Amino acid sequence: MARPYALLRAGFPYLKTLGTLVISNFPTDVAVTGDMRVFVLRRFLNLGGMITKLSWEDEHLGHIQQSFVPGGVGGTGAASKLPTADDRKILWPAALILDGDENLVLSDEARHRITFLTQDGDIIEQWGEHGDGPGQMDRPSGIAFDPEWNLYVVDAQNHRVQRFTKDGKFMTAWGSRGDGPGEFDMPWGIHVDELGDVYVVDWHNDRVQKFTAEGEFLFEFGSSGSGDGEFNRPAGIAVDGDGDIYVADDGNNRVQLFNAEGRYVEKFLGDAVMSKSGRIYMLSNARELRMREMSNAPDDEKRFWGPRSVRVDGEGRMFVADYRCSRVQIYQKDAISLDESQIWAPVRAPSLLMP
Repeated sequence: MARPYALLRAGFPYLKTLGTLVISNFPTDVAVTGDMRVFVLRRFLNLGGMITKLSWEDEHLGHIQQSFVPGGVGGTGAASKLPTADDRKILWPAALILDGDENLVLSDEARHRITFLTQDGDIIEQWGEHGDGPGQMDRPSGIAFDPEWNLYVVDAQNHRVQRFTKDGKFMTAWGSRGDGPGEFDMPWGIHVDELGDVYVVDWHNDRVQKFTAEGEFLFEFGSSGSGDGEFNRPAGIAVDGDGDIYVADDGNNRVQLFNAEGRYVEKFLGDAVMSKSGRIYMLSNARELRMREMSNAPDDEKRFWGPRSVRVDGEGRMFVADYRCSRVQIYQKDAISLDESQIWAPVRAPSLLMP
């Protein structure tokens, strides 16, 4: 569907929260299936991770653990007992997306490779090797499919973006270390829109860059800081069907929304209420109930704390992996598409308009 000429932005209200500390701690990414099952990628403070499955009603549908090296919180200490190099298990997951068959696709920073899983957690395929040559990777992070199902991979420590066929055949790459147009310093998140354009979060440069499918630089936006349109170590990125750009501004504990030209629109600071699973946990834990009753229930409890990833679906819902708060916050976009006949033509000096 063609993008609208303009939008009447009617609002972007908070919708709901999924997950809680004992079920979905350390969420670093989220993927949502067509039937609204929510797969939460959890990356522990130490090596190790897992995927937790939740329903839209916040029911816990189980964990995927068998394809991950155990470690981190509640694990068996993977950092002190690293597996052999030919072990197929995922060691340090960074990003999670779905392919056209709704299989799970993950990047693994420690293994320098991509892994495809079934929704039950069985490994389908793996590819990738460590290095800095064409097709090799050094700590891959963000991943995204283009409309032809080629896979773009953010090759973070090589400060570049690479494109592969779905089965891992190298196609093209661009980028080098620096702060000029088309250069990167530890890039992280990536999104490919329905037109084939590529958006890359340039983590250490505190900006977003946009490219054509072949890596031709188009524009950039953002700079270091905490003001509107500024970033402090941005991580995830998503683009919806209207061309709006969402950036998880990790260090500033917020998500920022920009229009298709990179103009700042608004920010989200977090509005969570206690999730269904959180309420069940609290009601079964007398000590936690007493501690909460004694507190002032500070306003900060609902705010984002280190959002690592933002995803949007075709219904205008925004999913935010709220890393340090062990939950996923969800918002619902409310906007009306406008054609050219419904709105004034662009003006050169909006501040001179009469009220």
